[in-house]
Amino acid sequence: MKKTLYFLSLVTGVLICQFSRAQFRKYSNEFLNIGAGARGLAMGSAQVASVNDGSSGYWNPAGLVNVKEQPQLNIMHAEYFAGIGKYDYASLSLPLKDKKRVLGLSLLRFAVDDIPNTIFLVEPDGTINFSNISKFSSADYAFLMSFAQEVKLKKNKKINGGINAKVIHRKAGDFTTAWGFGFDAGIQIQAEKWKLGVVARDVTTTFNAWSFNLTEKMREVFYVTNNDIPVKSTELTAPRVILGGAYNFKLNKNLNLLTEVNADLTFDGRRNTVVASDVLSLDPKLGLEVAWKNVFFVRGGINNFQKALDDNDSANIKKVWIYQPSVGAGFRISNVQIDYAFTNLANQSNPLYTHVFSLKADLKKNKKN
Repeated sequence: MKKTLYFLSLVTGVLICQFSRAQFRKYSNEFLNIGAGARGLAMGSAQVASVNDGSSGYWNPAGLVNVKEQPQLNIMHAEYFAGIGKYDYASLSLPLKDKKRVLGLSLLRFAVDDIPNTIFLVEPDGTINFSNISKFSSADYAFLMSFAQEVKLKKNKKINGGINAKVIHRKAGDFTTAWGFGFDAGIQIQAEKWKLGVVARDVTTTFNAWSFNLTEKMREVFYVTNNDIPVKSTELTAPRVILGGAYNFKLNKNLNLLTEVNADLTFDGRRNTVVASDVLSLDPKLGLEVAWKNVFFVRGGINNFQKALDDNDSANIKKVWIYQPSVGAGFRISNVQIDYAFTNLANQSNPLYTHVFSLKADLKKNKKN
């Protein structure tokens, strides 16, 4: 087992080194980095080590092995920028009879509706005709098929492994569509109080093949206005690795405190992160969850640290560190759990608040012996 893990680690490292030297589209498929489930978003997206429900198909497929007794359904809805953008997530986890393997199906959708199409706003004679404005929608979809396997190491310690195969579909009106495909892989190591997690996203790179459907009249407008006429292209997403560690503090008989720290490592050039270089960038994520009798939960987190211009500096020279905070809560009733997250997507002096709700349901109650 140790030799197998070492070999997989070596192969993954070689792949990442090779891909880091190649040219990739930065911030490709960013809708896949938003998150899934109000619990994870409330904890600042620090999830790869501690996630243990159906949302594991998104955060770390290895965590799916904790769905043992019955199928589990997860759904989530969120709206961004005053309802302009809508984000939805749903997953179904199906444990197999041996209780060591789990299949997962996940669907994500991010869409912006009623986008003005102003291509024909200006008539050939130079006059503006507002009646020529139409509207279209832009939507991104991802379908994840997950498989997780449990391997026990010792009596109170185990390792879980999982993999995702994902299909991506992106569409902007009738103008352009894209289809893509990629893989994710993850590992979780669990002991009594601590957990470790590693996820390699887009481990073999993920590609999107774009095609465009433009009429001759549209092409003529692009040419006259000195805009590039788009052609078929392929967009590549470079691998990223997320490392995580979690520890569970038993405060008393009924109260637990779970803390987790993640490090998001990207290899597609310098980013605006805490640690940034031409080879590697590191973005930390911090999250905690207080649980009372595993029935009521209070959560908080911080992520997305960036340097930005100080709003109070009229010279637009001084930079300060900003971050994305989040808080949330949840409660469980029988086999149903409802979670809520409240997060700020921007600088604290210019906030963009978002409310996120999600529901988790075990589809069959445990049978009593």
